[in-house]
Amino acid sequence: MSEQFHKKKQYGQNFLTNAAIPERIVRESGIDDSCGVLEIGPGLGALTTKLSPVAKKVVAVEIDHDLIDPLQKIFADYPNITLIEQDIMKVDLDTLLKTYFADMPVCVCANLPYYITTPILMKLLEGKHGFRSITVMVQKEVAERLCAGHGQDGYGAITASIGYYASVKRLFTVTAGNFSPKPKVDSAVIRLDLYQTPPVDVADESLFFEVIKAAFLQRRKTLCNALTSYFPYLDKEHTASILEQCGLRTDIRGEMLSIDSFAKISNLIKKEKNI
Repeated sequence: MSEQFHKKKQYGQNFLTNAAIPERIVRESGIDDSCGVLEIGPGLGALTTKLSPVAKKVVAVEIDHDLIDPLQKIFADYPNITLIEQDIMKVDLDTLLKTYFADMPVCVCANLPYYITTPILMKLLEGKHGFRSITVMVQKEVAERLCAGHGQDGYGAITASIGYYASVKRLFTVTAGNFSPKPKVDSAVIRLDLYQTPPVDVADESLFFEVIKAAFLQRRKTLCNALTSYFPYLDKEHTASILEQCGLRTDIRGEMLSIDSFAKISNLIKKEKNI
């Protein structure tokens, strides 16, 4: 592949050069020949060509026009790969899934660009498209954050939010030397196994996520003060009462709460709001 691809930066491209890495990603993703696979950003096809022999069908979405012709040549020997030139953030996923995958279970597998990891993950999850799993390579620090438990370093709004949709497991670390160009940080591969039903009951999903957002918006504030500041219809007395009903101290901070506690709080806030 010509040098122009190695120097292109606008899409956060770092191409895998160690063939053992994509092989391991596929192996640990749990994908089999009953599955369709959506790959985001095939790059030079290192992962795509390892997915093809294992999966029933692979649809690879690539934003970089300059990679389309080279990829079409590479994929010519893989009849179950379909290449789509598109920005994944603009793709209608429901239409794509119906068009290419029919009724087969679909997994996502990708080496995600660092700069857009969170928006892509949230698009995949929030749309409730029925993915069986999402196996992605992300920045190591992001992987640590997504896998953190409440009360642990790195636990934040994105951790709690994703925990509503899926269980997250860190699979393995990929050092920077396995890429060209070499990034400044190491990466890690994680797998999200999506829940068929959420692990907590919430009366209002939108409110539930607003509570999580409020809890981490100003991390130095106690949860009581953060919620009171965020929701105009709550005063400190009502907020403190809600926390006490959930068995929580009024001076607790958001990073100490499990998603179960966030669910209980949001349900009580909804009840308070509707009184």
